[in-house]
Amino acid sequence: MIDKVSINPAAYRKLAQTKPVAETASAEAKGSTSFSEVLKKSLSEVNADQTQADQAIADFLTGKSAGLHETMLALEKADTSVRLLVQVRNKAVDAYREIMRMQV
Repeated sequence: MIDKVSINPAAYRKLAQTKPVAETASAEAKGSTSFSEVLKKSLSEVNADQTQADQAIADFLTGKSAGLHETMLALEKADTSVRLLVQVRNKAVDAYREIMRMQV
């Protein structure tokens, strides 16, 4: 048997004053960045990871690095970034192809 649930009056007023999800989503979309800006930022981050990995390799080979583990961490971070970028690109290309197949 389910007992009657009492609602705090203050919590009920706060719940009644909340905006619908559609209004909240449109307000967030107005303040958000464009897809191209996000893509440019992601590309620059991947490039920075690659540059850091190259520098870590150079430091390791010249003896400036503290150890192999730091070099390997930089390499794996760069590798993971590139793999993620490739997957995002593949999804974007698939979405584009799907849109092109749609009949208008």
